[in-house]
Amino acid sequence: MELVAFDLDGTLLNRHQRLSEYTLETLKRLKSAGVFYTIATGRTRFAAMPCIEGHDFPNWQIFKNGVEWWNPQQNLYRHRNLLSQSHISELLSSFEENQVTPFVFCLEDDGSHRVYHSPLSGHLSDHIANELGNHKNMSLHPLAELSHTARITNISAMGRPEFIENIVQDTQKHRHLTAYSGGGIYNPDAFWLDIHHSDVCKGSALMELKAEIGAKRMLVFGDGDNDLSMFSVSDEAFATENALLHVKDAATDVIGHHDEDGVARYLRKRYDL
Repeated sequence: MELVAFDLDGTLLNRHQRLSEYTLETLKRLKSAGVFYTIATGRTRFAAMPCIEGHDFPNWQIFKNGVEWWNPQQNLYRHRNLLSQSHISELLSSFEENQVTPFVFCLEDDGSHRVYHSPLSGHLSDHIANELGNHKNMSLHPLAELSHTARITNISAMGRPEFIENIVQDTQKHRHLTAYSGGGIYNPDAFWLDIHHSDVCKGSALMELKAEIGAKRMLVFGDGDNDLSMFSVSDEAFATENALLHVKDAATDVIGHHDEDGVARYLRKRYDL
């Protein structure tokens, strides 16, 4: 058995942050062929749901770079290496110094999220707040209300590249934290940032899943820094044509562009779909 895992943004999704009709049909054929496949994304489950609308990914799904797992057949969550307020308290001053609004995602018992944030600072934080506010399973709250007992899955943000890089550098001073950032798939002037516990990543999550299902080989598809951990543990790793150069260098091969169904076209050839 092979385990096949896809990143979403910049990989399986098109520029509209959706699965194209061609990709949807390909995934349907992949499912009929009996291939075990899943997604491994930096998004939360609720943020990913509108993007993957149209296809029911049947197996364990990996969110927040391995922190959050979801089994759609069993309606069951798993969570790995959550953070506490003490883990992030010192880092929050870096957001304030760089005028970037942090969004702190906290897990509730029912799988929903309470998201805490400081005062919004600019159109990028306004955009995130509006997007999160449209999810019925998320609620927004002032950062001052964050409890010391909160179970934190991650911190997310968007900002100008130089400010995001400053926060990444500050994150590296904390051994229990890992920061991923990237730019411009949908907005060339905005860099995203995601911070979570350093003991979890896409690679470790997929290795756990691989052992659980008894897969002999693993194929992965990605485009960004947070995909490198799964590239390093896979048997074959494929970067999309739009991927960062060093991600391409780490890949087994480079396939087509994410906005031209690069992954789906490769899958049709690979599995004769």
